[in-house]
Amino acid sequence: MNLAVYSHCTIDEIHINGNLYERPGGPACYCGCTAKKMGFNVDLHTKFGSDYSNVEYLKKNKINFENAESKLNTTRFRLEIKDTERTLWIKNLCEKIDYIKTQSYGILISPVFDEIQIDVLEKLKSDSNFVALDPQGFIRRKGQDGLVSFERTSINLDGINVLKSDPNEVYHLTGIEGIEGAKILHKKVEHLLYTNKRDVSLFYKDRQYSISLPNIEIYDTVGVGDIFTATYCCAMLKEKDPLWALSFAGGAAQAALESKQVGLDKIPEKGETQVNASYYYNIMKFKED
Repeated sequence: MNLAVYSHCTIDEIHINGNLYERPGGPACYCGCTAKKMGFNVDLHTKFGSDYSNVEYLKKNKINFENAESKLNTTRFRLEIKDTERTLWIKNLCEKIDYIKTQSYGILISPVFDEIQIDVLEKLKSDSNFVALDPQGFIRRKGQDGLVSFERTSINLDGINVLKSDPNEVYHLTGIEGIEGAKILHKKVEHLLYTNKRDVSLFYKDRQYSISLPNIEIYDTVGVGDIFTATYCCAMLKEKDPLWALSFAGGAAQAALESKQVGLDKIPEKGETQVNASYYYNIMKFKED
């Protein structure tokens, strides 16, 4: 079983408690490596420059990538993290990702900053019966000194099966805040994942299913949303059970946060995820949507 991931690899300058960590990242890496640990073959559609130092890591993890090298330098971010809050600056942007038809069982589209054009998104929707989207890269804008802000944006969600969102994304996609905005998005997609810090929900059919991650000291949160989304997609593709997929995704996020690791080192092994997933499956709450 294989998963195609469309997103930029990045270089992240992560500032936490006065410490600076420069790490390879981006949904391309976090989602791709998570899917690999879930037992999937991964076809990575991405772009990076000669300054990218993570090529051997991708090869070691047997992640497939072709035509990824660019004459432009790799997309680079600066992130300042304090608990669950973070401020983001974009320092460099690599070239856009072209459309390449895929035969993958599932597709996960997760742009970080404008690297996937709308026409590419529309074409990808026809390449699989399972298409997941994290819309963050479509609503981000570059401000003064590269500070990333967000803009109200309309995206055609026809053909999207799974949409990952947070309160900020919900507002900028619908103009309506919180759960009410999430409900509007759920009318357009079959599976809506809604993450609000430690509170995680799945809107599926006529119900909202919810779990809460433990109240633990948080260090590096970069990539946790990508780990969550990729795990949900892989579990859903394998098991066809949305509740088990949500439990697995929450289990992966918890394991990543509890590791206290920075960057890709926080991606958990499948066994760690599964232990947590069994717990969440048994305590999951639900209410009518």
